[in-house]
Amino acid sequence: MDWDNLRYFLELARSGTLMSAARRLEVDHTTVARRIQALEKEVGAPLFSRESGGHRLTEAGRRLQPQVEAMESAFQAVESTAPASQEGLSGLVRIGATEGFGTVVLAPQLALFARQHPKLTIDLLAMPRLVHLSRREADIVISLERPARGPVVVTKLTDYTLRLYASKQYLAAHKPIQTREDLRGHTFISYVDDLLFSKELQYLDELHRPDSFALRSTSVLAQHRAVVAGAGIAVLPAFIAQDDGALRPVLPDAANFTRTFWMSMPAETKHLARMQTVWNFLRETAQARQALLLLPGPGEENGAAQRPARSRRPPP
Repeated sequence: MDWDNLRYFLELARSGTLMSAARRLEVDHTTVARRIQALEKEVGAPLFSRESGGHRLTEAGRRLQPQVEAMESAFQAVESTAPASQEGLSGLVRIGATEGFGTVVLAPQLALFARQHPKLTIDLLAMPRLVHLSRREADIVISLERPARGPVVVTKLTDYTLRLYASKQYLAAHKPIQTREDLRGHTFISYVDDLLFSKELQYLDELHRPDSFALRSTSVLAQHRAVVAGAGIAVLPAFIAQDDGALRPVLPDAANFTRTFWMSMPAETKHLARMQTVWNFLRETAQARQALLLLPGPGEENGAAQRPARSRRPPP
């Protein structure tokens, strides 16, 4: 039985669509279809049922999957100890992250990391939506919520601070904002409520329900540019806004928020050298940028960032 056909079977079983499996395997979707047809001919039974939303495993496919996954694990263990694996990292690692963190914090550092590992390809999916491990959209995912279940390795990557910001131009044109009550009547910039991909983005519910919005956007980078343009007030991550000379924090002693980034990867790939190296690099990157990610809260000393009492599950 052809191992390559089995690899294609696993990717389609995990992703559910020909196009997604083809992207992961870096081939055309017709190649995936052809490989599956060849495997089904070898097995003597259909392995997938073709549906409008993609491909679903048949009973024969469900019986085959754990056996192929065991073969994959054995192959990866042998590969990781082979002499060639010591010559340098190679292959593809796809990282899914929130748009702001991925663009502002990770992208510059990953570019330098990639130069040190020329045989390794890094895909950075910095997107204003959740990137799913379960759909094989990425190998490592950095998210705002801790994955609740599944065969995944999870760690708390870092906390980060958010504050209210407005442009100097906007603040000069309005009365001073000294208390939360002074926020009444001001124009805000925020997310589109019905398109929020995480409840952790509901900042304004904790602070003030705005009377009006100048702009709502799924993109935190678009919100940042709108605030710089003087369109209104917004809650922005400090790692995006704090060093922007056009902006000023609003109520810095009373309007601080803290959120957490969680990092996860499939348990089945944690032993791969390229995954371990990228995983550790991402942790080191977050640790090295604590001064930017975490700003001190009211009444704090020595730059220690405030951790409000929130219910969080501890990392494993």
